[in-house]
Amino acid sequence: MLWIKALHIVFVASWFAGLFYLPRIFVNLALVAPGSVAERARLLLMARKLLRFTTLLSVPALALGAWLWLGYGIGRGPGNGWMHAKLAVVLLVIGYHHACGVLLRKLADGSSRRSPRWLRCFNEVPVLLLLAAVLLAVVKPF
Repeated sequence: MLWIKALHIVFVASWFAGLFYLPRIFVNLALVAPGSVAERARLLLMARKLLRFTTLLSVPALALGAWLWLGYGIGRGPGNGWMHAKLAVVLLVIGYHHACGVLLRKLADGSSRRSPRWLRCFNEVPVLLLLAAVLLAVVKPF
């Protein structure tokens, strides 16, 4: 079980690293001058590759977490309300990941109307989600 926990933590940390950096690329895309075709193409390529890699990392992170939850019963039974809250946070992270994909498509086709300031705020969301997930898993407040 400890190997599974360790791998789960490694994949989750890697997944979040991608979710931290991807929106930063979005900010840079929003700041590209209108005539900078090469810079825009390079940033879009970076964002697409990072989204693909981050998606690949999310699969084992979620699978190992499910294995720990269902296979070993971690967080099941009375007094484990923290696990329900953590699963809600995980669903929010999955939704954020999906929103990154949608936003990337809109930035690529030029239909996004998001300002660099909004994108900077969007960039902070995964920090809050990671903080919530770690606090719930470690402190187990309820």
